Parts: sequence; C-alpha cells; structure tokens
Amino acid sequence: MQEAMLPFLAEYFSTPDFEYPPSRIVEETLEDARGQIANLIGATNEEIVFTSSGTESINLAIQGTFFRNPADIGGHLVISALEHAAVTETARFLKQLGVELTYVRCDKNGVVDPEEVENAIRPETRLVCVTLANHEIGVIQPLRQIADLCRSRGVLLHADAVQACGKIRVQVQELGVDLLSLSAHKFYGPKGAAALYIRNGTPLAPLLHGEGQERGLRSGQENVAALIGMGAAADLVRRCLDDSAGVQAKLRDMLQDRLSAGISDRLEIPGAKAERLPNTISVQFPGVNAARLLRQADSICAYTTASMHTGPAGNSPTLTAIGLGDDAAAGTIRFSVGWYTSEEEIEEAADLLVSAWSNLVR
Repeated sequence: MQEAMLPFLAEYFSTPDFEYPPSRIVEETLEDARGQIANLIGATNEEIVFTSSGTESINLAIQGTFFRNPADIGGHLVISALEHAAVTETARFLKQLGVELTYVRCDKNGVVDPEEVENAIRPETRLVCVTLANHEIGVIQPLRQIADLCRSRGVLLHADAVQACGKIRVQVQELGVDLLSLSAHKFYGPKGAAALYIRNGTPLAPLLHGEGQERGLRSGQENVAALIGMGAAADLVRRCLDDSAGVQAKLRDMLQDRLSAGISDRLEIPGAKAERLPNTISVQFPGVNAARLLRQADSICAYTTASMHTGPAGNSPTLTAIGLGDDAAAGTIRFSVGWYTSEEEIEEAADLLVSAWSNLVR
C-alpha cells in the first residue's frame, strides 16, 4: 500500500482532471483504484463514488436520498437500533427537517428481524438503513432478506458495511442493497479514504456542490494518494479474505475460551449466539468497571462502552438495544484481532485480563 501511494505524494502531484500527461497518469491510476474497490464488493467502477470517510459516505447516502427534491424534504426513514452514530445523528438531523423516523428493534442477540423492518415500512418510506455488521458486538444482519422486502415495497436500502468490508465476503449483488458504505482504514488502508456504492439507476443528490467531481455526486478534489492506497489495500484483502477470516475467528474464539476458563460461567459474550464478524468479540466482565479493568491491564488496546458513542444514560445504544443494563454495559469491552495478532498475544492478553479482573473483584 505504501509503495502504491508514495509516487503520488511526490512525483505525480497533479490533479486528475486535466489533459496534460502527468494529470492523465493520476486520473488513470485513480480509476484503477476505483476498480480495485469495486472488485472487493462486486460492483462496477461507475457505481463507486469516493468520499473522505465512512461518515461522509453514510451522510451522502442518507441525505442524498432525502434531498433529491429539496421542496419535498418529508417522507419516512427507517433505521435499526444498532446503527453507528453516523447513521443515527444524520437521521436525527433529518427528523428536525420534517422527516419521520422509525427505529427497528433487535432481539437479545443483536439480530434485526426482517419482518420488523417490513412492518415499519409505510407508503411514504424512502429509505431503510441497516448496518451489515455492528461495530460493537460484531453481529451480522440478514441483509438479503431485508433487501428483498424493501425491493418488494419499492424502498431503497442502505447498508453501513464499514466494519464488515475486508473482514467477511461483501458482495453487493448477493446482498441486494442499493447503497453501501465502506472505509479504507477498516481493512488496513489509509485514514481519510472511503467510498459509497450506488447501484446503477439509484437517484441521489450531492451534498457537496462545486466543479462536479465524482460524476457530480461529490465535488472537491479527491485525496489521490489515500484513495490509491485504499485501492491497493482492497486488492490485497480481497485476495486473502478467506484465509485471514479463518485465522481471526480462531484467535477470537481462543480469547473467548481462555477468558471463560479464567472467569468461569460468570462471563457473558454479547452477540455470541448470532453470526459475528471473525475478528470481533464483546466481553461483559462481571462485577467490575471496564475502564478500571483496562487500566490494570494497560498494555491491551481495546474499547470500553465509554469509548463508544453513548446514549443519554452513558450506555451505548447497541448494548441498550440488546437489553444490557447500565451496570452490565459498564463492564463490557470490545476486543478486535487482526492480521498481525499472534496466539502468544492472545494468551498474554487473556492472562492479563483474568488477573486484572481477579484483583478488582476481591
């Protein structure tokens, strides 16, 4: 990835929208990167629009759907209770402008029932948003079933796949979605590079207006080097996806087993009974505060619920949605494994966490 980016940080610094040779080189390489990202998710080049972040991609998908006709900003939006703040805050913003908003609940395992989505759809519904994989507990949603229901009702479906792309197989034709967001930094690409998949023929209004880059859907100069790095990362992860997913799932389960052995049956794993991302595990440590636990085991890099986007009571919306109370949520930590995680590191982390937990509950 670094090798792909470096020439465009020094030698090829032209913008990609002019006719002279250096600019054409930049444009051609940028289109190659677009193709690499399209290949990762089974799309065509024309269906990929570059953005600066997953948040921008999500905002373009949601606001772009409702701003197609500024004179008629109403309508109805359906989102799941498990969405990232980029979705929920955008939804709240649109609600202030007159868009009606419905939240669809999930079960205690963090799975959204497609029938609940169908029941929430009204004649005036314009868009449904369901994350492909939750960013805290890693649960994967039955998106194909939801997509079929949305299509039968003439409603667009957007999937936040930021957490999923690069970790599991994500193919837009198999999922049946109309809009899908992904971000480079979730699969070892550079920060500040992301994209929105827009199914051919899906109408969308731009958020940024200017010289009309990205086929008029996202004006402003592209972050060329970062996007080329995103393309290189997408190509790499596509070629080793199956192998890396298997290795990561083994490490995730190893961590779960060692923690369960050290803390016995008091340990809870939110979302463990549902299909999950191979690299993600959420662990509820009984009787302790997660932030204090991580301070005791300070060599471990992980997220507590306090690090997530929290609701009014300080609990994360995801953990609230699956029925965890404030005390249980306060002891919950999300762990992620990656390409470079070793079994030795898993063993060390588990031992540190069990020891820290034991010290705190004495």
